[in-house]
Amino acid sequence: MKKEFLVSALLFLFVVLLAQYVSSATQPSVSASSCWVWPLILFLFTFTIGIIAPMAGVGGGVLFVPIAAAVFPFSVDFVRGTGLIMALTSALSSAPQFIKKGLANMKVMSPIVIVSIITSVIGGIVGLWITSTFPSGKYYITMVLGIVLFLIFLVMMFSKRVEYPEVKTVDSLSQALALTGVWYEPSLGKAVEYKITNLPIGMFCFALVGFIAGMFGLGAGWANVPVLNLVMGAPIKVAVSTSMAIITVNDAAAAWIYLAKGAILPLIVVPSVMGISIGARIGARIAVKTKPVIIKYLVLAIMLFAALLDVFKALHGLGII
Repeated sequence: MKKEFLVSALLFLFVVLLAQYVSSATQPSVSASSCWVWPLILFLFTFTIGIIAPMAGVGGGVLFVPIAAAVFPFSVDFVRGTGLIMALTSALSSAPQFIKKGLANMKVMSPIVIVSIITSVIGGIVGLWITSTFPSGKYYITMVLGIVLFLIFLVMMFSKRVEYPEVKTVDSLSQALALTGVWYEPSLGKAVEYKITNLPIGMFCFALVGFIAGMFGLGAGWANVPVLNLVMGAPIKVAVSTSMAIITVNDAAAAWIYLAKGAILPLIVVPSVMGISIGARIGARIAVKTKPVIIKYLVLAIMLFAALLDVFKALHGLGII
């Protein structure tokens, strides 16, 4: 077994064990003596997520929001707001590394964010409205999100050529915009060229992803990577890197909605941002040197874990289990 895979697996296991520990120590309310304990736990928790996030092309919110909402004694609105800030911080910390290495394709990113930035803002408004108006409605939506994530997991698990998709035909819009790219892959020892296709379908998918991401505060990397890789034909490393660049724009817009509504609590945000900011810089350097197949396994592990946790949260919230 490769060293990189062991490191990824151990990091992921640490997140799960830390969440379990926090869950067992959680009290109904936060006492004055625990005010310094929770920020410390949040820092360690988000530091670990920060290392994993850039390697999987996610902003961190897809792990932080479902786990923190389940085990930390904070309002779900504060958790969702922090999730967006964390995703944004992780992306801003790691995206420059990907752009510098030529992995993030800015030509692909530009048309996508035109639609996704609008839907992410709408999603943030709708998400806060649902929380205040229909308390049980969020559980049904969370369950649907978990099911969607699980379906994406299955598609990626059984798909072929996800590391280097073979694009045989290119749609007219992608061809007109010259959505191609090239980067040097150290594991192959050569430059890899690729083409992007299905841009209209991709823009529709990103509009939906932006809405869901803004609604739940999850960032969008959990879906950005499969859409870019499976639908649009981007190699997995390019999909991961471009995903982080997209998050820097989308989440910045959605976060303003939560900030305007007072759903950004410094006690939660500050240690979380510090932890993920430091961790993301380490994760970005690891991701550049990691083989694409290792990143594929990490993406699958994160998606499966998040899907199961979302479904469990929904069923528990509805009183089914």
